[in-house]
Amino acid sequence: MTDLLVLGGSGRTGIHVLAQAAERGHRVRALVRDPAAVRAPTGVELIQGTPANIDDIRTAAKGTQAVISVLNNARASDNPWAKPASPPMFMTDAARNTLTVMAEQGIRRIALTSSQGAGDDWARLNPLVKAFINLSNIKAGFADHTGVDQVVRASDTDWTLARAVALTDKPAAGPLRAAEVGGIKPGPRISRADLARFLLDVVDQDTWIHAAPLVWNARG
Repeated sequence: MTDLLVLGGSGRTGIHVLAQAAERGHRVRALVRDPAAVRAPTGVELIQGTPANIDDIRTAAKGTQAVISVLNNARASDNPWAKPASPPMFMTDAARNTLTVMAEQGIRRIALTSSQGAGDDWARLNPLVKAFINLSNIKAGFADHTGVDQVVRASDTDWTLARAVALTDKPAAGPLRAAEVGGIKPGPRISRADLARFLLDVVDQDTWIHAAPLVWNARG
């Protein structure tokens, strides 16, 4: 049993992390803006606050052993041209705050959601995809994911960055797969439930430490 701090637990991927972590018997604490709006499983403790405030993270992190962050840089909708709803570097600033608190409290393990195309994976994308990203409001999220990549890699923690392909709320389309950049070609999408499972697996099993694997559902 691991005491987990979950950031972003009220989001579409975060609710799967909370549910699956509780099913595994973990003691879970989630930092959320509005606890009344979150239907948390039994055993999940909700702490009101925001990862933009380092003191809120300090309060939520006390006594925990690992952190799972499923924060995102939100837009008004999933439309690529929808107006951004988060501050430009929300995830990066939250990651920096979290890493500071982890160092203060002696917490070493963190797993975070990332995206294909973040950091050194940008070079793998084809020119048309890069042009689409740069012309749309998706670019803010990619810049923020790259910022997270940089601050996490510079930290003295046991980190994992799970670079998800396109996320879907549909059931998984095949087995879960993971590979580092330069390995096999990833599939086009991953279910949010399976991304949550991957994040919990890497924490439970201490795998993919100091690595940023692409994660997807294989066809099958």
